[in-house]
Amino acid sequence: MAGHSKWSTIKRKKGAIDAKRSKIFTKLIKEITLAARLGGGDVEGNARLRQAILAARTENMPRDNIDKAIKKGTGEIADGDVYEEVTYEGYGPGGVAVLVEVMTENKNRTVAEVRHIFSKYGGNLGENGCVSWMFDRKGSIIVSKEAAGEDTLMEIVLEAGAEDVRDQGDEFEVVTAPEDFEEVKGALDAADIACLTAEIAMIPQTTVPLDEQKAGQMLKLLERMEDNDDVQHIYANFDIPDDVMERLS
Repeated sequence: MAGHSKWSTIKRKKGAIDAKRSKIFTKLIKEITLAARLGGGDVEGNARLRQAILAARTENMPRDNIDKAIKKGTGEIADGDVYEEVTYEGYGPGGVAVLVEVMTENKNRTVAEVRHIFSKYGGNLGENGCVSWMFDRKGSIIVSKEAAGEDTLMEIVLEAGAEDVRDQGDEFEVVTAPEDFEEVKGALDAADIACLTAEIAMIPQTTVPLDEQKAGQMLKLLERMEDNDDVQHIYANFDIPDDVMERLS
């Protein structure tokens, strides 16, 4: 199990997404609000807002929640919180590269919490730029193999502009350039192929294999980061063998 898409898979298999849906909604609302604040509430003219709404719909967020978040961003509804985007970079167990994207109103508090989590689980917070060069920003769409066969999926997404379809065990990961993400997702929707997740993500260029001990530490580090209210996204370039993953699960 390797990288960003596999962390999404692990969370789903452990039931973490359903158990923490309110936390997921909070993170999505922050993103929608900031996207509207920075680029306006016109969905057609704001690509970041379109992508944030798409992610929210993938998580079945009610339309009222989305509309309220947009209005907070545009100032139609008063919102006292002023969030700042920050990306922290560091290393996990075994030298795994980790990117942590946060949205916070208190950087001093957040960096202290992020540093503590890194240290507690065998990693360390690094300098800006220490690992970001190992990742590429791409569209990432996860589709269950039960939803579509490989040949059908490839025909649809490659014609729509996807770069690659990767076999991830029980799932396929469709990788796109950021600018082609919405068109590829739209092609899947038109074909009635359900997506487990759909987002613009940081995809690692290479991966780092982990033994069972370090894999356990790595998963705990990721879980603790996910639990932090300020953390929006986490990306890491770990590789955990399937047999190790089964034992840890």
